[in-house]
Amino acid sequence: MREPINRDARLALDLALTIRHDGDGGITDDLADPTGLAEWVRAHPELLPGTACDRADDHREGFVAGTAPQPNESESAGVGFTADAAQLAAVRELRAAVRALFARAVRPGEPSPADAARLMPEEEAVRHVNEAAARTPTVPVLDWPAGATPLVHPKPVRAADDLTAALAHAVIAFLASPDRDRLRACHAPRCVRYFLKEHPRQEWCKPSCGNRARVARHHQRHKPTARTDPYRPSR
Repeated sequence: MREPINRDARLALDLALTIRHDGDGGITDDLADPTGLAEWVRAHPELLPGTACDRADDHREGFVAGTAPQPNESESAGVGFTADAAQLAAVRELRAAVRALFARAVRPGEPSPADAARLMPEEEAVRHVNEAAARTPTVPVLDWPAGATPLVHPKPVRAADDLTAALAHAVIAFLASPDRDRLRACHAPRCVRYFLKEHPRQEWCKPSCGNRARVARHHQRHKPTARTDPYRPSR
């Protein structure tokens, strides 16, 4: 049975996965410039003002387990969203913090090889995520429809959301949830992705990675080994 992935986990993962394998043995960055950030944000309309939707996985009791702040639905849909250099720098810095905390979460497993040698220090990463989240403070809002269970939703204090804050709220909700224990780094050849295990036997982020890993193991097992010539004197 596959475990569902809620919105907070998906946002946190998708942010981390903007660093990925380029298909040619290297690493590519989807957030290399403001245009790349704008395209990524437009692909995640839940981050844009006016595009929040009432999803089943958002109705979780309690403010601590809440989701990223909900944008003001009275604002425009944000279809023409553009990013500037300051937003790009803020989101990239948050991503660096997220990947450092993902590396901590997957222990004792190894982190993604994409940045394992240059991770942000953990204390700095935690502080950075918290500071980013504080850019848009939230308050608990009670929702108690007739004949239903009362629910609590986080609501931004300001009318307009900050993009980095919305991402940071999702990251915090994910890392503080049981879903964190499902986080893994995929170590198939040429893969640098993090993923959430959707079933107990899952080892790789996707079937193609599993195929590559099995082929690599097969080649390693059948790799010819140098034989020692008994008639050749050793040095």
